[in-house]
Amino acid sequence: TGVPATVDYPEVPLQQFLIDAAAAHPDKPATVFGAVVEPLGNALMDATLSYADLLSQTQRFAAALQALGVQKGDRVAVHLPNCPQFVIAYYATLMAGGIVVPCNPQYVAREIQHQLADSGAKVAVTLSLTYPLVKQVRTDTDLEHVIVANIKEYFPGLLKFLFGVAKEKKEGHYQDLSGDAGTYWFQDLLAQAPAQPEAVEVTPGDTGVLMYTGGTTGISKGAQLTHRNLVANAIQVRWWMFDSREGEEVMMTALPLYHSYAMTVCMNHTIYLGGRMILIPNPRVMDHVLKSINKHKPTLYPGVPAMYVAVTNHPDVSKYDVSSIRACLSGAAGLPPEVQEGFERLTGAKLVEGYGLSEATPVTHCNPIYGKRKEGSWIGLPLPDTEAVIRDLEAGDQQLEADEIGELCIRGPQVMKGYWNMPTETANALLDDWLHTGDIARMDSDGFFQIVDRKKDMILGAGGYNIYPREVEDVLYEHPKVLEAAVAGVPVAAQKGERVKAYLVLRPGETATEEEILDYCRENMAYYKVPKFVEFRDDLPKTMVGKVLRRVLVEDERKQIENSEA
Repeated sequence: TGVPATVDYPEVPLQQFLIDAAAAHPDKPATVFGAVVEPLGNALMDATLSYADLLSQTQRFAAALQALGVQKGDRVAVHLPNCPQFVIAYYATLMAGGIVVPCNPQYVAREIQHQLADSGAKVAVTLSLTYPLVKQVRTDTDLEHVIVANIKEYFPGLLKFLFGVAKEKKEGHYQDLSGDAGTYWFQDLLAQAPAQPEAVEVTPGDTGVLMYTGGTTGISKGAQLTHRNLVANAIQVRWWMFDSREGEEVMMTALPLYHSYAMTVCMNHTIYLGGRMILIPNPRVMDHVLKSINKHKPTLYPGVPAMYVAVTNHPDVSKYDVSSIRACLSGAAGLPPEVQEGFERLTGAKLVEGYGLSEATPVTHCNPIYGKRKEGSWIGLPLPDTEAVIRDLEAGDQQLEADEIGELCIRGPQVMKGYWNMPTETANALLDDWLHTGDIARMDSDGFFQIVDRKKDMILGAGGYNIYPREVEDVLYEHPKVLEAAVAGVPVAAQKGERVKAYLVLRPGETATEEEILDYCRENMAYYKVPKFVEFRDDLPKTMVGKVLRRVLVEDERKQIENSEA
């Protein structure tokens, strides 16, 4: 396929990527950022930041963090959406010798408090819109300083003015920080800081990022990603797309950068290449996404299936030129074949499914972009220098043969060094130097891997059959009326065990009955996989990166049963 089996990884800290890119491409755009402006007829307005400017501001911010007392190993929480301030704060923390703790701006108080307290973050960088939440939980954390950025700071002049007049106070972006101790405006710190930080020795084995797992089951854990992990995974992704051109690629960055997928594929990988990031703060605003594709001609568009569905089914997609997109890696959820084929027909791009997890920085597998493709939802082959095996589900110590189903285990330079302050969980996850992923998978005789499902999502059906929700979902996606599908095992009142339930979002203008869907399932899958129930919904609960929250669907069912029995 053109992808090397092994590659060289420089023994440098991750921030060297930005230093090298600015030296090689000082005047080239590093970031593009803006918004669609309603008062101007939904015009797209944005501004660029060159690599020279990005490095200069990052170095100043690193010096500002040091002036606040940040020393090697201190944690800095970056609680921001996709914006230039995220990139600056992330790389500045590393330059200051700190550890980045990316935080989801969608979190509620309890979630952000846990992450700040568990990491022991000394500094938080947040948005003015979300500052009240950080202020609310601050006394229950170790935070000494909070730095507040305004979303408009890197807008072009006219857009900044319009935003200040029409939206800043109305939408909660305006904040008065005058009475809050240890709280500073982002731009004020930049303006006052020295041009260069003090040098700090950072080795490849030092932790660079605490990437918290989603916490969809149990407590959220901080995966310690070293500089070696971060450097390796960005380079592995670069060589998977072996035809990438240094200084020329344009990355559609709609995935949130606080997520490991976007952190590596969209940000670190792009900066390594000296490419341009189109920063989209909210991927659900499809007008912004499509106008940005039309204007800036991205060559690469990493995403999740829900994002490709949204583009393909947008009523005005024909008005935009989407032909610049050359390659797309889909992750975070299974890529249904119907979604893949529809997006490829529309754009002419190659859309392939990959796989990863926070504990592996995150990418470990991907389908060849220009090579052999398997029918169905396969995650492809391991990345360069990555080993993968299937082990038995019981003890986890027996390697299985081709086509046998078991747990996917991984070894490679991108695998974390352990969970933050969780030695028992670390020992359970990293057995014999292999990362046990918790995902049920198979490998075929060609060495391709397929995720069957999550261990925790497997449904024990009537008769003792194991049912994997993804298998049922893939069939449902092929129904011409179905836009989105999720399948979960739901408890049944007065019965033991679970029953399969399908949750469907229909295409616009379509109607269907439960019996129609069940008849279709009976024709296209084994009888024990056929859902017992079907529920039609306007939307499905998802994470910010588009992963369906089956847990929320099951919790809703439990509440309904409890209410009916009360």
